[in-house]
Amino acid sequence: MKLYSRGQVIFFSITSGVIVLLIAIGFGFFGRGSSKSRLGDSENITAAEWEFDLQTSIVPVQEAPFSGNGYTSSDEDATIKVYELLNKGVVNITTEIITYNWFLDPIPTEGGTGSGSIIDKRGYILTNYHVIENATKLFVTLADAERYEGEVIGIDPENDLAVIKIDPGTKDLTTIPLGTSEDLRVGQKVLAIGNPFGFDRTLTTGIVSGLGRPIRSNRNIIIQDMIQTDAAINPGNSGGPLLNSSGQMIGINTMIFSPSQGSVGVGFAVPVDTARRVVPELIEHGLVDRGWIDIVPVQLNQSIVNAGRIAVDEGLLISRVTRGGNAEAAGLRGGDQPVKYRLTVFYLGGDVIVKIDNTDIKTITDLFIAMEDNKPGETVEVEYYRGRQLRKVRITLSHRPEGLNWE
Repeated sequence: MKLYSRGQVIFFSITSGVIVLLIAIGFGFFGRGSSKSRLGDSENITAAEWEFDLQTSIVPVQEAPFSGNGYTSSDEDATIKVYELLNKGVVNITTEIITYNWFLDPIPTEGGTGSGSIIDKRGYILTNYHVIENATKLFVTLADAERYEGEVIGIDPENDLAVIKIDPGTKDLTTIPLGTSEDLRVGQKVLAIGNPFGFDRTLTTGIVSGLGRPIRSNRNIIIQDMIQTDAAINPGNSGGPLLNSSGQMIGINTMIFSPSQGSVGVGFAVPVDTARRVVPELIEHGLVDRGWIDIVPVQLNQSIVNAGRIAVDEGLLISRVTRGGNAEAAGLRGGDQPVKYRLTVFYLGGDVIVKIDNTDIKTITDLFIAMEDNKPGETVEVEYYRGRQLRKVRITLSHRPEGLNWE
């Protein structure tokens, strides 16, 4: 890696019989003052600034020792400072899963690996759900190579987030401060720390390449408002922090777009504001309690539209309403004409939902997206067709039943 110095050599030749050679080398001279984009002062990391709405605030990390070598720019100094302050807050997560041999005997097998961020001194670690999915055992390795068995505290598959916990005892853990993703801008510098291909606490840098990306995960879930970055993210980086130049976590590295399974400069991170919203619920309840409309929906396709002579081509047909549920109370109707389609039976003749609040409803995925931020007890406006007539109704949401999926 080629290093660039900002030192300049200035040579003056004075023709008066005396030649004076002046060399002014400004290594580190410019830009070594205070800056909002650097972590040079410990007051830039305070418990009040990074307070997180858990039971206790995140304790600020202790400032790591740093001494420039005289050959780095102020931008490089800032990057080095972020890494030295925070790399110990990034952990390596390995899992154990159960597979079966030819005789159907359960065999413990090494599962996947990933990264995580320590977000609380008590041992809470934020990572991706897919890192710990189906794990029967979790192991967390810290920067000092000490290994702990972890416990799953809560999962949110819809945002691909999970919280796990270790018992650190008296160990003073380094935590990753949580920033905000609300005011990010394309072109902003970002840093990713993780464990790609087993190389622990690897640092890569890049910029925010795009914002607000809706990305479909390998579980067929649409994750909203993803941050796109060209910072190199590879297998093993999943669950690690995406940081801004001040050392605040602004995203959780989650997936890459790559035909070769390696980084091609298109990576995606879950915005940290999503984590701020769901992590307290994951710690308190183990899941996110989301609202629901008590219906059995069927996604329209052209065959269903033709068979039911439905007035619109896109939307969710209400096959059935749950007896005594909120949809029935609001006057929504299910179908009454049983039809066998592939391996299922549904009912034609019901209302067709086309919008919930400001979200157009064309697919089952759209329904889950519309409900993602809504809690039981809140109300939403539902637009639907009954025959060819467009109607609106307000519905008070119920608790989403367990076991619903996106398929």
